[in-house]
Amino acid sequence: LRVVKFRRTGESSRSDEDAISGEHEIQIEGVRTELEAIELEDGAAVPKEFANPTDDTFMVEDAVEAIGFGKFQWKLSVITGLAWANAMEMMILSILAPQLHCEWRLPSWQVALLTSVVFVGMMSSSTLWGNISDQYGRKTGLKISVLWTLYYGILSGFAPVYSWILVLRGLVGFGIGGVPQSVTLYAEFLPMKARAKCILLIEVFWAIGTVFEVLLAVLVMPTLGWRWLLILSALPLLLFAVLCFWLPESARYDVLSGNQEKAIATLKRIATENGAPMPLGKLVISRQEDRGKMRDLFTPHFRWTTLLLWFIWFSNAFSYYGLVLLTTEFFQAGDVCSISSRRKEVKAKCSLTCEYLTEEDYTDLLWTTLSEFPGVLVTLWIIDRIGRKKTMALSFLVFSFCSLLLFLCVGRNVLTVLLFIARAFISGGFQAAYVYTPEVYPTATRALGLGTCSGMARVGALITPFIAQVMLESSVYLTLVVYSGCCLLAAVASCFLPIETKGRGLQESSHREWGQEMVGRGSHSPGVTRSNSGSQE
Repeated sequence: LRVVKFRRTGESSRSDEDAISGEHEIQIEGVRTELEAIELEDGAAVPKEFANPTDDTFMVEDAVEAIGFGKFQWKLSVITGLAWANAMEMMILSILAPQLHCEWRLPSWQVALLTSVVFVGMMSSSTLWGNISDQYGRKTGLKISVLWTLYYGILSGFAPVYSWILVLRGLVGFGIGGVPQSVTLYAEFLPMKARAKCILLIEVFWAIGTVFEVLLAVLVMPTLGWRWLLILSALPLLLFAVLCFWLPESARYDVLSGNQEKAIATLKRIATENGAPMPLGKLVISRQEDRGKMRDLFTPHFRWTTLLLWFIWFSNAFSYYGLVLLTTEFFQAGDVCSISSRRKEVKAKCSLTCEYLTEEDYTDLLWTTLSEFPGVLVTLWIIDRIGRKKTMALSFLVFSFCSLLLFLCVGRNVLTVLLFIARAFISGGFQAAYVYTPEVYPTATRALGLGTCSGMARVGALITPFIAQVMLESSVYLTLVVYSGCCLLAAVASCFLPIETKGRGLQESSHREWGQEMVGRGSHSPGVTRSNSGSQE
């Protein structure tokens, strides 16, 4: 057995008594003995009582890895998950539209505008919220966006006329555009091995939110009406607003903005809650740089990544929301082949023809929503096995294949299975994009990068009704070709992304710093090279 010498946490490397009490012998097999450059081989665990052996300095990444996943991250998962349950504000659109169509006798174009205005609000604000989060902090941006959404969401329940609810739902969409920043805040507190799984698991809150909204509608709509549904749908955001004051600011952001003491206090708080030791030595401050600058997304290292990610996010939202709209059309027609004849019958009717949602309609909504849970599980199983890029590519390919199979005049049962599989995989691809995007950008532009990608997704969501509803009237097959072709191109774009983030630490700075791109904490095995901030694996 070889001997490895460690300093115990809390003892300075410059202590006069270093030679006496500052070093303790611990026997670990297969590790070099030189104190100056000791590294643990793959599979050799660092003892719990030692955080960063032999180092005089550490970075936030080192601290997050040393402290690990614990009670703090569990609390953070629940609180950020509550913000992510804002899916209720999106799901309510499919319930609110037919209700107002009947109650206020709105023409079809006004009903469609009620949905579109929410996406316009999200698209116009996503980049702004990302910039605010990079300039003033993740917690600040997230808290303001959630409180904004909560206020205008409740206010929507008191709208007296159509014009009022149109404006208020647009303002709700403006606030929802900042909620994806919860992923930025959450990812920056997660150790590398747990990051993908944890981000995917808080995505479950999205699916839970949609299911809860349908169940709430079943209970509330027949008795209290749509106004109370709008008010009660804000409950998760209200709970988040109460608990958000517990949230700390991201230590990575604090270091980048020069608040070293605040970052250390946050790390100590996490270590205390998790019952883990703080790393030994001095926290290294990253070089301070401009934050939230759009030009940083188009530096030579990130130009192609940004452009490809924009198209991937566009394709995700375009296909996801398109499938949601197509599902209703296909189910009402019975099968794909009879949808054209049904469309002609509908066009002959008055645009003010009113049909309230029935119990069967709510059941169909519930079943199609449940398909997102298998999507999370499949993505969770493969994302750390084959990597982020291949997971996104596979999701797009499966969706495209299922879309092409709809060319066949399949029965309702086979149609349901194909739509279920397609929605499971396209939602899984969306979730993989939420994992990849915060990982690929450095701290200085992470929130802005995620915000611009989210904005491009809203562009796709705005365009898709013209394909899934307008083009569908002309040709169902051309509609399916558009969605299938878009996803094939997105699969190719996923493969061409320059950087694979699997097993890669979060970058603190856009400048070349090895510490933030380590492949594993303290592991420099022969097959692994030290990458810099511009490395493209």
